[in-house]
Amino acid sequence: MSIPGLGEIPAAAVATTTSSAAPPSTIQTLEPFWEYRFEVPHGSTLEIKLTSGTAEKDGTELAPNTTYSFTSMKSKINTWHGCTLDIACTTGTYDAYTSEPTADETPMVSYLNLHFKLEAFRSVAEKTGQMGPRVLVVGPPNSGKTSLVKMLTGWATRMGRQPLVVNTDCHEGMLALPGSLSAAVFATIMDITTAWGGTPSSGPNAVPVKLPLAYSFGLEQPESNMRLFKRILSRLAVATTSRLAEDPDVKKSGLLIDTGGVGVAKGSYDHIAHIVAEFSVNIVLVIGSERMSSEIQKRFAGQKTTLDEPITVVGLDKSGGVVERDSSFLQHVRESAIKEYFFGNTGTTLSPFTQQVDFSALSIWRVNEVSPSAALEDDIYSDAMLEKTEPSLMMQNCILSVVYASIHDSADTIHDSNVMGYVYVADVDEKRRKLKILAPVSARLGDRPLLWGSWPEPIVSLLG
Repeated sequence: MSIPGLGEIPAAAVATTTSSAAPPSTIQTLEPFWEYRFEVPHGSTLEIKLTSGTAEKDGTELAPNTTYSFTSMKSKINTWHGCTLDIACTTGTYDAYTSEPTADETPMVSYLNLHFKLEAFRSVAEKTGQMGPRVLVVGPPNSGKTSLVKMLTGWATRMGRQPLVVNTDCHEGMLALPGSLSAAVFATIMDITTAWGGTPSSGPNAVPVKLPLAYSFGLEQPESNMRLFKRILSRLAVATTSRLAEDPDVKKSGLLIDTGGVGVAKGSYDHIAHIVAEFSVNIVLVIGSERMSSEIQKRFAGQKTTLDEPITVVGLDKSGGVVERDSSFLQHVRESAIKEYFFGNTGTTLSPFTQQVDFSALSIWRVNEVSPSAALEDDIYSDAMLEKTEPSLMMQNCILSVVYASIHDSADTIHDSNVMGYVYVADVDEKRRKLKILAPVSARLGDRPLLWGSWPEPIVSLLG
């Protein structure tokens, strides 16, 4: 995953592994419209190679005779014309099966038709100089929202487009650690072995990395501080709107916005309406819930965007391959993302730095949570959302966000600033008043404010 870092990352040592004997493999033949669905737990590795035909994962084509390694992943590979896969489990175990729908039975056809409709809007925008489609994907938890956004992104880049993808799911990160909201332009293909792409480093990378703009929220759910969440969304919207205005290729390609799982309780759609307003969304895709589609259709009936366009709500069926990711699996995914940020992955080894820092040299701000009743208030500029705090044992094993601001700036300026990188608090010595901090590069931390939130949760023994 491509995550903001603290400036330039030094030369990385590239780790290569060899094995004396290749693991046993199986050959899987897929007919047109079939899917190979697999679940690889943490600690296991599944290798898949396309030997004939064509196949894709989340809209990105598999290169022929190229081995792809997957770990801590629940996903699928689909084919439109049929293919043959060479599959081998190099470590651990995995679970997989083949889904055999016809063209009339698979929702993938409706997803592809949606892509061509968006492509038609982009062609019109290209001719008229107008803005391309701004698409928001919503739905219940575990309904395939992120997979759909990745598919639409992959198909768009294969058409030569450069969509601007926005993640508003603070529970998970897109090219940033969990607890962040981010945006990035996708002008090249994605690395299908990871969630969204590879880690930026000076080591070789077959797939170009994507450099995101990220803002730190630091909480697990929007409801934990809805005012702060809406304010960060507004800042992200300003940045993306500026990029759309300045880059003609991005402007005609439009926006694809991912969201976290949405319930049907009262107030659940408030931040959805805020996203629609701030990003001038003109297409809302509701996946996996007829009730939610009906409710949102009523919510935006007769409304128009700031560009005087009608807001269209489209209901979509979720794929039968969508599976629930339990809390234990998601925790492993978060821990893997954090470890990859500091230490790299199996292909590239990074060398982070540890340093002892005096309490007095740091400016740390705690992200406040608010009561559920206050979370539904509309005023996003009321009350203090950040509180300056002293280092304590509670920070041990926590992730802090380093932001592009000055330690002399106000709280308003600090929480409106985007993320420069992340550091990990390895140890807190209250007696000596020192923190042991792990950072991706050797950099002075006293010049930048640090944001401390409760999400992602503390990860124990990152250095162990």
